[in-house]
Amino acid sequence: MPAGASAVTANGQGRCTWSIASAYMKMSRLIAAAAALLTASCAQTGQIEPAINPASAASATQQDEPFVIAANPLAAKAGQDVLKRGGSAIDAAIAVQAMLSLVEPQSSGLGGGAFLTYLDGATGKLTIYDGRETAPAQASPTMFLGPDGKPLGYRDAVTSGRATGVPGAVAMLAMVHEDHGALDWSSLFSAAERTAEEGFIISPRLGRFLGMPFPQLGTPDATAYFAKANGERKTTGDRLKNPQYADFVRRLAANGPEALYRGSTAAKIVAKTRAAPLEGRMTMADLAGYKPVRREALCNPYRVYLVCVPPPPSSGVALLQLLAMLEKTDIATRGPEDAQAWFLFAEASRLMYADRDQYVGDPAFASVPVKGLLEPAYVASRAALIGESAATFPPQAGTPRGAVQAGPDKTLEPAGTSHFIVRDAQGNVVSITTTVESIFGSGRMVDGFFLNNQLTDFSFSPVDEDGRPAANAVAPGKRPRSSMTPTIILDRDGKFAGAIGSAGGNSILAYVAKSLVGAIDWNLSMQEALALPNLVARGPRFGGELDKFAPGVADGLAARGIDLKPGQGEDSGVHAVIIRDGRVDGGYDPRREGVVLVGTGE
Repeated sequence: MPAGASAVTANGQGRCTWSIASAYMKMSRLIAAAAALLTASCAQTGQIEPAINPASAASATQQDEPFVIAANPLAAKAGQDVLKRGGSAIDAAIAVQAMLSLVEPQSSGLGGGAFLTYLDGATGKLTIYDGRETAPAQASPTMFLGPDGKPLGYRDAVTSGRATGVPGAVAMLAMVHEDHGALDWSSLFSAAERTAEEGFIISPRLGRFLGMPFPQLGTPDATAYFAKANGERKTTGDRLKNPQYADFVRRLAANGPEALYRGSTAAKIVAKTRAAPLEGRMTMADLAGYKPVRREALCNPYRVYLVCVPPPPSSGVALLQLLAMLEKTDIATRGPEDAQAWFLFAEASRLMYADRDQYVGDPAFASVPVKGLLEPAYVASRAALIGESAATFPPQAGTPRGAVQAGPDKTLEPAGTSHFIVRDAQGNVVSITTTVESIFGSGRMVDGFFLNNQLTDFSFSPVDEDGRPAANAVAPGKRPRSSMTPTIILDRDGKFAGAIGSAGGNSILAYVAKSLVGAIDWNLSMQEALALPNLVARGPRFGGELDKFAPGVADGLAARGIDLKPGQGEDSGVHAVIIRDGRVDGGYDPRREGVVLVGTGE
């Protein structure tokens, strides 16, 4: 079994010691029964037509081949080229991130943060690397309140200087590279540097976002960056050059993460965040003092697999709780054309979000009842609340063992994220979700990259009307809660069985869970599972891709009290892989511009 991974990890009240091995010993009978159920359910459910030609996925390749799955072909190719040179999974991941920062700036970048789940192919050890941004030392719980004591409007907060947290992605990638890199750090940025110098053609997706009324695009930095010579904004098909970014990654390659956290770039970041309106409180000391964190993976069984995610401040525990609740239903015996299946998914999602929003935060500042949220008796009690029709009022948070009462949270956490997966020839796997928070981050740029607006992931209101503090309230040095859940899946022998993650803000949890239900419970190919319609049920709102559900599903949901409304902005960006019968079944979200590249391209 993988060393160093726990079925339940530290929850702010001490470390738990339930290992993967003991979890499997205790659940061997359940797993065997689940395998039989899965086999039966697969025989009963039909297939849906894939959104793209499945030949473009990796369904027919050998299970040990290296691969890269990313949201942009240029980024995936940069990673594959590193693998071809003998690079490790993390070497390739660094090249992917450097390119995404350039060609997909609306989603992630070197000015943002990330969570990374790493599987060591030689030892089977799982490690979580937390590169989440932190609040500056001068941050205060009331920094997102206006003079009237009321929360700032989101459009005002998102482009403000105080929206930016201390970036964590670069430092985290450097830490993983130190642990698991094969090639020199200095050799991993050449593709991004060259592309920034020569320019790249703006893709349809980036072009679409450039045509939308995001407040970030109205900032002086974004206006200048995306302007044509005649003053109009660039769009799909135009070439975009970024010599400032080329210079920065050249210095980053030569000097390591110090190029961002100290010196001229750090000074520019501080100056940019302290500029009006609503100037921030970051200092050079905040940047120089940033530390990524190694954490233990949080794992829980689902059917015949063990699903492993980052612990808080990631919301991985919520994904595991949602899957555990779904195991208490008959969703596996149904399929994507069954309205009852989607009803079960929606109601379980609402229960999960109620708990997540109430309890999950930075465990260094809030007591997160991780163990209690996953206890079988508690999960069963929550699943038992799913009735025959949707509850008239949104479900309230439960009271898991170890819970400390906290104020309800109303964090918006908009979409602006990317997920990618890399495996190298030695079997090392990187599953990473990376973000600048909302579209184009704060809209403020330094040295060719956007700064994050990650601090808007905190609750704007530090307390509720009864004075109870929110678990996700702002505090100096605190990491905001995140929905990012880069996941690695193990089989019953503790071997690599798959990986998954998504973009989408709060909706990430629903996007990933839907895809796992499709691939595991309904036996769809991974590409088909990712193409399934999205349904996000959180609080009083039921969002869904109305035009993608099978005939009758929307009417069936309406009869059960669920009135679906069109989904949100950036939508999902799920990338995933599962090992089936000794072969790789990889897929990319058809809503984006991703690609699955298998092998080293030789």
